[in-house]
Amino acid sequence: MSKIANKQMICEVLMEAAKTDKDIVALCSDSRGSGSFTPFADTYPEQFVETGIAEQNLVSISAGLAKCGKKAYAVSPACFLSTRSYEQAKVDVAYSNTNVKLIGISGGVSYGALGMSHHSAQDIAAMAAIPNMRVYIPSDHLQTKELVKALLKDEKPAYIRVGRNAVDPVYEDSNVPFEMDKATVVCEGTDVAIIACGEMVKPAKDAAAILKEQGISATVLDMYCVKPLDKDAVVKAAENAKAVITVEEASPFGGLGSMVSQVVGSVCPRKVINLSLPDAPVITGTSKEVFDYYGLNAEGIAAKAAELVK
Repeated sequence: MSKIANKQMICEVLMEAAKTDKDIVALCSDSRGSGSFTPFADTYPEQFVETGIAEQNLVSISAGLAKCGKKAYAVSPACFLSTRSYEQAKVDVAYSNTNVKLIGISGGVSYGALGMSHHSAQDIAAMAAIPNMRVYIPSDHLQTKELVKALLKDEKPAYIRVGRNAVDPVYEDSNVPFEMDKATVVCEGTDVAIIACGEMVKPAKDAAAILKEQGISATVLDMYCVKPLDKDAVVKAAENAKAVITVEEASPFGGLGSMVSQVVGSVCPRKVINLSLPDAPVITGTSKEVFDYYGLNAEGIAAKAAELVK
């Protein structure tokens, strides 16, 4: 199976659509290279806007273009897009209900050694807290393709967070189950439910395989749609399990774990454990090194699940 960065797939889908839809406009904040959007800029210069390092302008210009009937895709590092332009995302995009898709690239700890200034552990909670803002974190390039194709068909605001590097596919090229705003069931089990998003879905899937060898049956949900959260899928998975584990490349506060806990606690009480980044500046290293250090890998997830079940 091919291994492609999610951000590259976003560009490929938009380039294909832009062949016939001249209302599609991509905007970057000096991020066309890091966002894999150089091919779009070169091929469709009349449908591309470079704002320079000015994230607030990036979002406001996108909203203005959307009000003129354009379909704006604003591409910028997640760490800056979700902080420096937060007010513009709240007011110009969400409150004004403009057709702007905010693409947060190099999300989570993708920037590794650049440290906390370039990490985006808070963006899931922050963006999800904005009324009228949807939040999506696709798990691989195949799901990213389906998500962007679906987003091209609507005119509602959204924040899409993707990582920096290519990741191992969760799905097969010939079989990419996808339904808009519905979690994907990666596998079904009866002992523990593992609900993950983004780059954490693949280790969650691998953890289920490890648990199976130990005689533990695990459900794995790919919750790419963090908001709106697929509550029905959460309840079904929790009801069929003894405990629930959420896994996210994010802060322990206000993200997927908090949302799942609210649903499970109010509908079908189970013990819920949230595996996430710590409430502290993370260690310096590559994404893999960071994940391994904090147990956000297949072995760490499986160990926590086995501990819960036993």
